[in-house]
Amino acid sequence: MSQDTRSRLKQWLESGEARLQPLTFPQQELWQASPVPAGDVANHICALINVRGPITPQGCEAAVQKVSERQEVFRLSFLPGKEQPMQLIRRSSRQILQFRELSPEQQEPEAVEELAQEIFRKPFNMVGGPLFRTEVLRRSADDHVLVVAIHHAIADGWTVGVFVQDLFAAYMQELRGIPGGLPPVPLSYSDWGAAERAYWQPALLGERSIFWKERLANITPLWSPPTGPAALSGERRRWVFSAPADVGRAVRELAKRNGATLFSTLLAAFQVTLSKWTGKDDILVGTPVANRNKQAVRETMGYCAGIVPLRGHIDRDRTFSERLRKVHEDTVDSFANAMPFSELVKGLGMTPAPGCNPIFQVRFALQNHPVPDISVNGMSLQLRMRSTGTPRFDLACEVTEEGDAFEVVWLCRPGMFSGEDIHHLHRMYLGVLTNVCSSPEILTAALMTTTL
Repeated sequence: MSQDTRSRLKQWLESGEARLQPLTFPQQELWQASPVPAGDVANHICALINVRGPITPQGCEAAVQKVSERQEVFRLSFLPGKEQPMQLIRRSSRQILQFRELSPEQQEPEAVEELAQEIFRKPFNMVGGPLFRTEVLRRSADDHVLVVAIHHAIADGWTVGVFVQDLFAAYMQELRGIPGGLPPVPLSYSDWGAAERAYWQPALLGERSIFWKERLANITPLWSPPTGPAALSGERRRWVFSAPADVGRAVRELAKRNGATLFSTLLAAFQVTLSKWTGKDDILVGTPVANRNKQAVRETMGYCAGIVPLRGHIDRDRTFSERLRKVHEDTVDSFANAMPFSELVKGLGMTPAPGCNPIFQVRFALQNHPVPDISVNGMSLQLRMRSTGTPRFDLACEVTEEGDAFEVVWLCRPGMFSGEDIHHLHRMYLGVLTNVCSSPEILTAALMTTTL
């Protein structure tokens, strides 16, 4: 850090323009338990917002400024420390929104995607901030794409949905000439972090660690950890598929008949698929949880989400319905004993190897956080999250509900699996889902031998 930066920071702190706060538990994960450095571009959360209606650069910039004044993470950066960084939260910060007119050639979907990727991949200044970036790509007077990149240290998937709602409310205020800003959030991100630190006392962390030491005893990797330059790369390759509406309806009906959740049903089929693909009967995956059970934090932008390991033993003599009920029970039990991931890693005595997650190699997620589509007074905002893959895994499957159907996104570390491997894995997963919906009492052993 330069002497000028040090002097400026000192002046901010002495004047009250900025204050320091400890890292939240989710933020600690990025610095203590993540396979890549916190500043790696793979820690960027990316989204595209399709905006229909006449908008102006001045109105958009004013709206983003109002959101910044409401949500302190837009004014947050990180100050290096001897043991770990501190959150540096400024009282105010002027936001700048880029507004780009697209040529006819740039309006093609492939060209828009290329421009978005350029925006996504620009690194953030973790000390100077800001740790988010917004740029409007203007295709016509009433057709725009708002490209959003936010560092994971200040955001999770839920955060982007809150951003869309706040941005729309702020723009409507600006459009109607309503003075003032947005109402304050019920709970600021730093206050949420303080409440979490007060809750997770050593006695409770120790109690939860005992549960996880038993639950995760003698885990073995599904494959050999990667080595070489690829092990340090945060980039993930991405494939997008779909599961048709008839499969989606059947999966939901299967879950209902067995007293299970949609998540548990999709997970049970995924575990069978991984077992079939790898030949292993002990399947461990990690899944994200929103960690926003209290109403007060639902309007708060920030990195609140946690990670829960889920372990499944494939008993080939059970019917799928039997193993689904078992998976559901184990999942509920694991969620009930969730703890901050950085503390879980400490409790298990694990140390992250470069480029590798310390506990699991595979991520499985049902993306069901609020993704608002807003339409009023001739203007609409449609959010589309991008599964770009933060660097915690070798392989991931992310399922998103799209009406009755599902979007299924696969991500993997470069060089580990080919496109042909992923296409085969997706067909296998879809085949398992189809088979268990039509024959829920099928033995797991039969699922293992069924060909596509």
